[in-house]
Amino acid sequence: MSTFESKNKKTEVIEKLIKLALITASVIAILTTFGILFSILFEAIEFFQMRSFWYFITGSEWTPGVVGSKFGAVPIFAGTFVITIIALSVAIPIGLGSAVYMSEYASPKLRDYLKPILEVLAGIPTVVYGFFAAITVAPFIVKAANTVGLEATFNSALASGIVMGIMIIPVISSLSDDVIRSVPDSQRKAAYGLGMTHGEVIKNIVLPSAMPGIISASLLGLSKALGETMIVVMAAGLRPNLSWNPLEDMTTVTVTIVNSLVGDFEFNSPETLSAFALGLILFIVTLVLNMISLSLIRKFKEKYKVNTL
Repeated sequence: MSTFESKNKKTEVIEKLIKLALITASVIAILTTFGILFSILFEAIEFFQMRSFWYFITGSEWTPGVVGSKFGAVPIFAGTFVITIIALSVAIPIGLGSAVYMSEYASPKLRDYLKPILEVLAGIPTVVYGFFAAITVAPFIVKAANTVGLEATFNSALASGIVMGIMIIPVISSLSDDVIRSVPDSQRKAAYGLGMTHGEVIKNIVLPSAMPGIISASLLGLSKALGETMIVVMAAGLRPNLSWNPLEDMTTVTVTIVNSLVGDFEFNSPETLSAFALGLILFIVTLVLNMISLSLIRKFKEKYKVNTL
């Protein structure tokens, strides 16, 4: 056997091993996802055998641990929705704006200074954000509301949502910056050749090209906001409150799950199993949001391909 043939056989063996390792990693990832789903599903089914599924998704009272306990999850999901919307309203404009500035306007030297400073926010523990929300932001909101004649509590969805938005700014900004910078310069130069201004190039060429990545970055920020617990506990409270007023206290799904699992109830009690029911609904909601975002990304890509033909 020649040296050349021996090297070819070794290369083939290595390639097969690499392929096997990649397949194994993919299978593990898929099985892990199904494992998470089924671990939640079976316990949730046991809960719904004890309590009405219809009341769970439509009921407006969440009173576990009392005589005649009720498990209506609408106030919990309403609080989650309100706080998440506030957080995204803060994070997306600031994160996307900073990404556009760093990628299109800032000099390379200034960008090298600004981006690490912005990404420091991602390394701050969430408990620190919680202290900031409870000690600084919440009192400021109460004083500001009193100044204009409104009543606000020190535990409010607004304080929690604002600080949560600040926490996810680095996620949206960093990913959006990378996506915007990946748009080919040839497209920018072609637009300049047609007489477009810098702002028009960003609006009509750069952002539409980068939109799939921007949507993905926003979705990642949304997922981080949905899973946040500490900021909500410290700044928004623990009370399931069906209200659309951001100046009132309310809670989220993840906080309620923690409260249900760390209580003094038996594991097979409705109070504890309700955590799995909430987790299942949150899993389904997140899955639907992922499917919607993938559909939007696909439409943007198809539209951009058609426009560039």
